This record gives sequence, structure tokens and C-alpha cells, in this order.
Amino acid sequence: MKIDVLTIFPAMFEGPLTESIIKKARQKEILKINTIDIRSFSKDKHKKVDDKPFGGSAGMVMKAEPVYEAIKSAGVKKRNKEYKNPHSKPYVIYMSPQGRTLNGDIAKTLSKFEHLVILCGHYEGIDERIMNFVDDEISIGDYVLTGGELPAMVLIDCVARMIPGVVKEEDSVKNDSFYYNLLDYPHYTRPAVFKGIKVPDVLLSGDHKKIEEWRKKESAERTKKRRPDLLKKARA
Repeated sequence: MKIDVLTIFPAMFEGPLTESIIKKARQKEILKINTIDIRSFSKDKHKKVDDKPFGGSAGMVMKAEPVYEAIKSAGVKKRNKEYKNPHSKPYVIYMSPQGRTLNGDIAKTLSKFEHLVILCGHYEGIDERIMNFVDDEISIGDYVLTGGELPAMVLIDCVARMIPGVVKEEDSVKNDSFYYNLLDYPHYTRPAVFKGIKVPDVLLSGDHKKIEEWRKKESAERTKKRRPDLLKKARA
């Protein structure tokens, strides 16, 4: 998968996207991640990309021209251009608190695309006319951050896990919380006794059928207790 990130702070991505599993996926060329500096498309001598909003109000708005040019530089042509394979088109995502809330199902869907273009907003947001060139608007929660960079990192990490080969053990991904709209079951490792607290006997039994049954039961009970809304989806 190719991912282009459009941002005015490209240096923010240097650490999070050059460590751990994402680093290995990039080395294997399963993931190709490129940051595009929106400021480089500004025609202002000071490389400004924002201006005061029409109608007045507090804050600044990201200008349409440099953002549009940045989107175009990522290979996005016409939003409605037809592709034989819909997943081969560059899919433009705007990270915004007004978007639909990211979840496991959305991440699975996005992982099927060959090319994601992620736009990071700032200030009071982007000129609304840019939404004509955006395919999706995604939020990571009902709160506001200083910019779209951290949400973009969350999205990349979440989607990357769904791509075959990124996580070494595929079953590890399928057993994660939310993959089947259930929370993950409890995990234990050595020692078998810690501070007088023992690991459940079934996990030490060697009986894989009973272990699997215990894990399914614990997963369902944990979901019922903590996120009953997910349990309804799992049963649907």
C-alpha cells in the first residue's frame, strides 16, 4: 500500500513511522509512506498556507490553493474518475473531528485500497471547497486536537495492522479487540504465580479445545461488561 500524508509539519512523522512494526513493513516495501509538505505549494513569500475566514470569527483557515496542489501532487486527478478496480484509485481522507469515528470495520475497509492520501488539517480547518476533492472524513474521537497529524498516525497504524504481512502472525490481528466486534480475552505469561495471583488453570492444562472455549467465553463476558454495544453488533 502507498500512503501519502499531506501536512504542514512533516517532521512530526519521522519518529512514529520509523519504529517497530511500521518500520519493518516499510523495509519490506509492504508499506510505502511519503509525507508531502503543503507549505511547499504556497505562493506566499513567507510560505503561509492560512488566512482569515470570510465573515469574520476567531482563528485562521487553511487556504484552498496550496491544499489542492498538494492533493494533486499525490496523483489525485478527478474525484469521479472511473477505475476498473475501485480500490486502485487514490482514496483521499481528511482527518477531522467532524468525520465518522474510526473503528475496526473502517480500518479493514481502508486496508483494501492500494493508495491512501491523508490530509491533515490545522487551525479552524480547511477551506470548505477542498471537500470537493475528498472521499472520506474520519475522526479518532469526540475531541479536538491541535492538528490532524496525530490522528493520521493513529489511522496509519490501525490500517497497517490489517494488511497481510505487516504483523508477523495473522491470527494475532484477528484475535485483537474489535476485529469481530468483541473485546480481546485476558492474556497471561510467566510466571504462573505473581503476587499470589495464579494464572487460570485452564491455560496451563494443555487442552487446546478447553482453552479456546475459555477465551471465547472471557471475550464475550468482557465485551458484555465493558462494551455491550459491541456485543449487539457481534450477534447481528
